Amino acid sequence: MALFRRRRSKQSGEGTRDARRATLEHLGQFVKGQAGVEAYIEPPTRVTPTTVVLVALTGEWTRRKVPDERAAREIARSLAIPVYDVQLTGYPRRMREWNAQHRES
Repeated sequence: MALFRRRRSKQSGEGTRDARRATLEHLGQFVKGQAGVEAYIEPPTRVTPTTVVLVALTGEWTRRKVPDERAAREIARSLAIPVYDVQLTGYPRRMREWNAQHRES
């Protein structure tokens, strides 16, 4: 009985490629629209995969899932932005300040 067997199709690979393309496009647009963007890699947890957070000089930020730390570093390199490990550096103050300002309004 094959109740839990996964069916592999050509479409499963296309969805992954589309998701990657959408992620790269979103991050690229964020970098183009903001000044002084830096990347922060967040490690995986039990409930979330590895993510990359891009933070602009204004503190505005965006987060996206990535396959692993290496992929996050490659994305940052392709966007020509600095990359940091959030476990070593923490989040920048400007990000916390931006969150506080936008939480109140």
